[in-house]
Amino acid sequence: MSSRIAQIRLVSSHPEVYEPCDDSFALVDALLADRTNLLEHHPKLCMEVGCGSGYVITSLALMLGQNALGVQYLATDINPHSVRVTSETLEAHGVHADLICTDIASGLEKRMARLVDVMVVNPPYVPTPEDEVGRQGIASSWAGGENGRTVIDKILPIADNLLSDKGWLYMVTLTANNPSQICLQMRERGYAARIVVQRSTEEESLHVIKFWRDADIQVEEKETVLMNKTVPARAMEYLLSQYPQASLW
Repeated sequence: MSSRIAQIRLVSSHPEVYEPCDDSFALVDALLADRTNLLEHHPKLCMEVGCGSGYVITSLALMLGQNALGVQYLATDINPHSVRVTSETLEAHGVHADLICTDIASGLEKRMARLVDVMVVNPPYVPTPEDEVGRQGIASSWAGGENGRTVIDKILPIADNLLSDKGWLYMVTLTANNPSQICLQMRERGYAARIVVQRSTEEESLHVIKFWRDADIQVEEKETVLMNKTVPARAMEYLLSQYPQASLW
């Protein structure tokens, strides 16, 4: 099976649509690096949030195939120009994805709960004033609010709702976004994480992080919550003093 990715010359464009850049290339490189695992994962539904030019979702469809494996692809974007450009990019490469113009996954969360096996996101992560977040046009692709986290923090719980039990999330982050804190937030939801690609450019340091549900972490988090709810503070201090390894929780 071919491991081709989208060809830049076939990627459509529009003045109000974010063109493939270092972050897009890093995300596709992360998917390529993990392609063997993705094929063995046998995803049935792959989704991109914020498809922009369509470069990433098209590359993913080319990597994994479509008809023979029965994989379905879905992409969303708040920018209607991006939806049209993505459609043109997909068509130019001979692959298909269902496209929806919506904010993250608004209107889809109930119908698609626990159905997405692979989600890819290159979110608006650039630190900006809050009033720039959610503007129309190309600004919606990069304006991330304080610490670049406003949109990311909205995406995380939605991803948790949409991802299947075996679901994987690949997300681009910037050092300024505090990736370790993002990983901690996802750990509290029962996810393990690892950096698939780390790349520094003249302007930024990028990390593509892969998240997946981890049964052991889910058990640990439930036990921690249970202890915090049922054990008085002094008793908790005593338990921790008796069992130093508990601090690893």
